[in-house]
Amino acid sequence: MMKKIPVGVLGATGSVGIRFVELLVNHPWFEITALAASERSAGKKYRETIQSRLTFELPAEIGDMAVQACEPGLPCRLVFSGLDSAVAGGIEKAFANAGYAVVSNSKNHRMDTNVPLLVPEVNADHLGLVVHQSFGDGMIVTNPNCSTVGMVMGLKPLLDNFGLEAVHVVTMQALSGAGYPGVPSVDIIDNVIPYIGGEEDKMETEPLKIMGRLNKDHIDYIELPISASCNRVAVLDGHLESVSVKLKTKAEPEELIRAWNTYRGEPQELDLPLAPQQPLRYFTEPQYPQPKLHRDLGKGMVVSIGRLRKCNLLDYKFTVLSHNTVRGAAGGAILNAELMVKKGMLGSV
Repeated sequence: MMKKIPVGVLGATGSVGIRFVELLVNHPWFEITALAASERSAGKKYRETIQSRLTFELPAEIGDMAVQACEPGLPCRLVFSGLDSAVAGGIEKAFANAGYAVVSNSKNHRMDTNVPLLVPEVNADHLGLVVHQSFGDGMIVTNPNCSTVGMVMGLKPLLDNFGLEAVHVVTMQALSGAGYPGVPSVDIIDNVIPYIGGEEDKMETEPLKIMGRLNKDHIDYIELPISASCNRVAVLDGHLESVSVKLKTKAEPEELIRAWNTYRGEPQELDLPLAPQQPLRYFTEPQYPQPKLHRDLGKGMVVSIGRLRKCNLLDYKFTVLSHNTVRGAAGGAILNAELMVKKGMLGSV
């Protein structure tokens, strides 16, 4: 048996924190040695803070673990952050300054000049920014907004093969993206909410960094106009997005489909534990993809695409589906850490 890397989870009692725990419980490389949350949870057994929200079997040793405060001193060097953005910024910096590797799902440091905003299949080389951070032995690596991830995964093969001139996206985003307890039932039942605070700005700006070019200690952002409209719908998990693109080079539909189905990145080349062998899957059935049917493909790490057709305003339009709390949050962050291990940044397994 290989020795596992000890890890902690910050914000372990929140929705993303619970998903971190679920994905880490049987992870072949990582072992949970610390769970941390707010003062109201600190000191309690972990199971006492989240029992009613579990959808998986919690091992006794994890359930009995005492929740600690979100302060350096945890028995690990790597921490996954599912903290609320209201408190994440300062806490994550404190951990990085104390020598921890912080792999964060929070928005606070995503657009910092020397912090990677990582989707491993898309921009693994951006990890090169870490050496320019000023945290000593510590570091911060982030993953994007949950709705950005699926869109960028669908766009990158098109960018590489045909170039992109413009993107328009309309999202139908799941309730779990709002955290717990989330949107009140009286607001979302029999309704669609056409506003998610800050979401459209993230979708219009984060891809420019993610698909940009590493230039020593910073990223040269790609020039690409993106227009986003974001909606909250009554689906538990899975963000569905209607995307339209204008290509720089003309292409036939089968060429786009081939680009998606054959796309691979470093996670697939390195055979990382959470990396699906085929990260993008195109469905020919006109009614697919659907959140209820396809969000869990590849343990929630596959991005599903379908409904490719000509667009009367741009060139093509299609539908993208990704699991927002797995690929778009905890799973994406863990995949980032797996890549960091293989790059020799977190020790070896």
